[in-house]
Amino acid sequence: MVLFYRLLSRLPLPLVHAIGTLLGWLTYALSATYRRNLRANLAQAGLTSIPPLAVAAETGKQAVEPARIWLRTLDEAVAQVRELRGWEHVEAALSGGRGLLFLTPHLGCFEITAQYLSTHFDITVLFRPPKNRGLQRLIETGRRRPNLHLAPADLSGVRALIKALKKGQAVGILPDQAPQAGEGAWLDFFDRPAYTMTLAARLSEVANTTLLAFGERLPGGAGYRLHFRPLEPPLEGDTLARAAQINQILEALIRQYPRQYLWGYNRYKRPAGAEPPPEVSP
Repeated sequence: MVLFYRLLSRLPLPLVHAIGTLLGWLTYALSATYRRNLRANLAQAGLTSIPPLAVAAETGKQAVEPARIWLRTLDEAVAQVRELRGWEHVEAALSGGRGLLFLTPHLGCFEITAQYLSTHFDITVLFRPPKNRGLQRLIETGRRRPNLHLAPADLSGVRALIKALKKGQAVGILPDQAPQAGEGAWLDFFDRPAYTMTLAARLSEVANTTLLAFGERLPGGAGYRLHFRPLEPPLEGDTLARAAQINQILEALIRQYPRQYLWGYNRYKRPAGAEPPPEVSP
């Protein structure tokens, strides 16, 4: 896998995305589990008009494009960003001098956002290492930049995120990642209970500003368009109420770019040791 990524890093982005498309289609054809999860999640969201193969193609691109980010210099990686939308919201938040929280879902190229932001200021992102040690070293090396800091997905990492926010720095987190038992709550996501992390909501209580951030993948391997948006409506209430609002806000964003969401991810799984989900009313 590491050698494959090193080879991909030498290729132009259009070719990398073409390879990703083929791999996505191949995975859809060969993996019954992936096919089932992808189709079921699209149906759950009421998006049955979206061709599953189109989603599989974008997921394949998502799997291979990090090679062009992790294994390139920072300048080469961020040069793939062709357009910014909503950057004024980032500038306005920075002028406040307090912590800035970026919520970056599994939508488009979520690897490029923190890399780009690190060229402007310090940012700390939560990191859960993969089981493959070689791939772990690759990811850690590729993600760690002069102003991009990694926080492990444990108590020490949570403390690092809170500390960064209190220092007025930026923090990034994937709010739709299924947490481990005891780190979440069963909250609706596309009208079905999903074990949802509460950490993003807790961090929003510390941060001065919370923004959505995602990297839209441009067609033909042309690069990426980065979007930065305030949360609408703004988060309020206790931690659980905020977590539920985040799910609703993510739903609205995903519906705007449905083909680039990671629909094959088993978002509704029950983590080992977690209480069962509540019964869904007929």
